Amino acid sequence: MQSFRNFIGHLYSCKDVSHIVSEMQERDLSMLERWKLRWHLAVCDACVQFQKQMRFLRAAMRRYQQ
Repeated sequence: MQSFRNFIGHLYSCKDVSHIVSEMQERDLSMLERWKLRWHLAVCDACVQFQKQMRFLRAAMRRYQQ
């Protein structure tokens, strides 16, 4: 099971995920990008936290602009 988790988690590296999560603000992701992102987030708690932080910052910026 651990080798499967390693394979799935490394479809994208954490660096790739941080880049993709940042890009989600400006463009729609392809189906493959969304699939690989979801699989990585299923096994990487650090990237889940990063995505939550980015959502919080986006929401704060929207409120600030209003």
